[in-house]
Amino acid sequence: MRTRCSDDMAWLPFVTAEYVHATGDATILSEKVPFLSGAPLGPDEHDRYEKFELGASASSLFEHCRRALERASTSGAHGLPLMGDGDWNDGMNRVGAKGSGESVWLGWFLIATMSRFASLCDLTRDADQAIRWRSRGGALRSAIMNSAWDGAWYVRAFHDDGSIVGSSSRRECRIDSIAQSWSVLCGAVDEGRAKVALRSAVEQLVLEPERLVLLLTPPFDSTRHDPGYIRAYPPGVRENGGQYTHAAAWLGLAHATLGDGQGAERIFRLLNPIRRTLTRQDVTRYRIEPYVVAGDVYSAPPHVGRGGWSWYTGSAAWLYRLGVEAILGLVLERGLLRIDPCIPPAWHGFESWLRIGEETVHVVVENPDGSGAGVASLTIDGVRSEPQSIRLGPRDSARGGPREVRVRLGMPRPAARTLAGKPNARRSAQS
Repeated sequence: MRTRCSDDMAWLPFVTAEYVHATGDATILSEKVPFLSGAPLGPDEHDRYEKFELGASASSLFEHCRRALERASTSGAHGLPLMGDGDWNDGMNRVGAKGSGESVWLGWFLIATMSRFASLCDLTRDADQAIRWRSRGGALRSAIMNSAWDGAWYVRAFHDDGSIVGSSSRRECRIDSIAQSWSVLCGAVDEGRAKVALRSAVEQLVLEPERLVLLLTPPFDSTRHDPGYIRAYPPGVRENGGQYTHAAAWLGLAHATLGDGQGAERIFRLLNPIRRTLTRQDVTRYRIEPYVVAGDVYSAPPHVGRGGWSWYTGSAAWLYRLGVEAILGLVLERGLLRIDPCIPPAWHGFESWLRIGEETVHVVVENPDGSGAGVASLTIDGVRSEPQSIRLGPRDSARGGPREVRVRLGMPRPAARTLAGKPNARRSAQS
């Protein structure tokens, strides 16, 4: 599928960097991958679905990532990336269809991707390119900060004519979730604004009685500026003001990134499909399976709480990351286990069982002081260890069963971490 969507290509460098960070396997960057060959879109074409043939040339995965990020790094009147025929929310396919509309969310996402790609440049000893991408990320951050702050949250986008999507001055789509969550997840956090933006998102988008975490509010209905096919959905359905679970998980991850375990767990609890089907009335309302994640949940009467698009969604992987990596703090990093929980202060702790290579690992986390974060001590099979990434050494041959890891929380938590575990240098340490 060849399209004019603006974010698709940037996911390749993002995911590649996440893989390398988790596994420590940088050799994949040298793998030769062929290019596909096909005619570019014509001036009047918005997309084309066809079979693309393998081209005659090939290059390293690293070079594919570089070209993809370079192509994604466009710039409009505000210095923000062009929206094209939609970004992550491809339903907003007419915001920038004339070539001038800009996406604030895509700006945050490109900052995150540039930072990760710069880390890949470090691994390949390409210092000049690493510096260049970090500089471009910094410039993009400045552009967003100068043009997209609405007073209590970040706007979502600018139409081709410069009018705003996602502003307090708008009757429809006053606030959009992903422009707030990725202002944190990109790693370039202005903590003061980030906390205000997340608080605004929770106040307007999290509906506790209905167990909903909305993508945007109010829905599009009759706005003069046509945002695209998102408006073809009835208000409160799918992206048009319903819960889009993919984005809701990002909002939970943003809370954990800022050290708010209670806020992160609250969102996880609302999204957990099992908790949507605790009673017969709940089952009748939800109407889909309780053991898979719903792509979306409706917010408009008479279908409030009805699930949609089960068995298809990438939301499941992000919800897993929210629960296991962000809240429980069990993260694979360079092939090692890093434990850095961010749990609600009221939790006494938790237990988990993991498989790392050939080893079964039993992790017990205790939270005696109600801090919910900050590893004070860590032991492996009863032997005290430094509370960083866990390297499982040779075990006592007489000892059977799983490896025992015990963690006690209670130290100040380190600086906010991005999705790939890198500390955010722009904010100070927080308890």
